[in-house]
Amino acid sequence: MAKKFFKRKIYNQLLKWKNESNGQTAILVEGARRIGKSTIVEAFAKNEYESYILIDFNKASQTVKQLFDDLMDLNYLFLSLQTIFHTTLVNRKSVIVFDEVQQCPQARQAIKYLVADGRYDYVETGSLISIKKNTENITIPSEEERVQMYPMDYEEFRWALGDESTLPAIRTYWENKMPLKAAFRTIQRDFRLYMLVGGMPQAVESYLESNDFSTVDAVKRKIIRLYEDDFLKIDSTGRITQLFRAIPSELSRSTSRYVPSTFISHTAYDKQSELMNVLEESKTVHFAYHTDDPNVGMGLTRNPDKYKIYVADTGLFVTMAFWEKSFTENVIYEKLLGDKLPTNLGYVYENVVAQMLRTAGNELYYHTWPKDEKHNYEIDFLLSRGSKLCPIEVKSSSYRSHKSLDEFCTKYSGRISRRYIIYTKDLYFTGDTAYIPAFMTMLL
Repeated sequence: MAKKFFKRKIYNQLLKWKNESNGQTAILVEGARRIGKSTIVEAFAKNEYESYILIDFNKASQTVKQLFDDLMDLNYLFLSLQTIFHTTLVNRKSVIVFDEVQQCPQARQAIKYLVADGRYDYVETGSLISIKKNTENITIPSEEERVQMYPMDYEEFRWALGDESTLPAIRTYWENKMPLKAAFRTIQRDFRLYMLVGGMPQAVESYLESNDFSTVDAVKRKIIRLYEDDFLKIDSTGRITQLFRAIPSELSRSTSRYVPSTFISHTAYDKQSELMNVLEESKTVHFAYHTDDPNVGMGLTRNPDKYKIYVADTGLFVTMAFWEKSFTENVIYEKLLGDKLPTNLGYVYENVVAQMLRTAGNELYYHTWPKDEKHNYEIDFLLSRGSKLCPIEVKSSSYRSHKSLDEFCTKYSGRISRRYIIYTKDLYFTGDTAYIPAFMTMLL
């Protein structure tokens, strides 16, 4: 059965690149595996060009890969590709797609010369694209533009379900600072569905076909195992998998940082750092870094040794959080869908907020400072807007208590624009505080 095609926002980015670049650069679509990179890139190639060749380097023969070892005769290269793939390339009207290009570093390096040749356009896709083994001994082409692709965001998820109207309506409520009132309950329920299913195209397709959470959960488990297989290829000891699996438990403990030595205690610091870098480069997770001096240039005071980690897809996060339980025991599906999520599972909302902020183009930062000898204040997320900061506190319950946010805004009063509480109720403004339902996070 053919894979279902889902409308994705990155298509317009590819179209913009094609029209503006006019062959002067290649474009690399980077992201985790199974988020739909290959599907959307092939649809783009098919729709926007007279012909295309797609080379899947996960499957390509050595004969194909070796073509990129010698670029002295590009005429021979192009003739060989047209013969092997039974496709005629047309000058300035065809595109060559390098799918999963990390499996053939020489092809990626060749982009410099292929772009200079000018006959065709080039689109690359890749995962784990920047780790050492995929970049050593090659020159990264400066002619390569890079765009990040993520799992489906909430709007793309609604599109997949045939709903084109909800997000424009949400934007209207937001722009006019109007509570949703009667519409809130329905949209909140639909958003909880997104949190459960997630934005991995296979999981979404499974939900549409089966309308059964146990089937969807099985799909998500296969994706998680695929990621872990990839990690084992890089580090056969399984340490990266341990670090990945620990994310839900670390968030549930409400600690102020992720401490890798808790899980790989007998690993040297340099090796720990290398493994964490691989985990971050896998794009399966989002890192939120501590800013030691919260100000507009948060990157200048980013603490590289103090961070939190979130799973890049909250649907996968839900499955990971209850990995050891069978589906029938997985209370989170029933509780979350029915809006009866216990307080101790509020970290699911923190993960989805992190996902939505990052997918909308924001770098993730947070800040902590001492409350007393044993406790800290903490701001969950910080956004830079103009010359000011917007602190965010995420609440799944007890939203009337926000001591950390109050203390932060007092301490840094001259730096604050608007303060946000992201929670599970309707849109509400009071003074300089905006209470935002979680599904509006992407609009901040």
